[in-house]
Amino acid sequence: MRPLCGVALVTKRSGKSKVVVMRYACHNRLRHAVYHWARVAIQHDELSRQRYAALRQRGKSHGRAIRTVADRLLGVACAMLKARTLFDPHHHQGGDAASPATA
Repeated sequence: MRPLCGVALVTKRSGKSKVVVMRYACHNRLRHAVYHWARVAIQHDELSRQRYAALRQRGKSHGRAIRTVADRLLGVACAMLKARTLFDPHHHQGGDAASPATA
């Protein structure tokens, strides 16, 4: 899914050199939609905002932090499609594993 929407980077290696560049072979409108989805999530979703702030504090660039947030959003969307469920903003698996999920 990541290469399809242009979020994944392309690594070019030749002998001793290694260059990482933006993927140009993608659907540009989808790439822009995912970028803005992540940007708005940072503004309005606390978990996305915390993840972005933590990455920036560790010295990651804005682009790298946005791509990480976008990866998480794409992962959530793919999991929802696979499980055929609706989005639940209160469902968070990174928390206390011992507490039972409420239905």
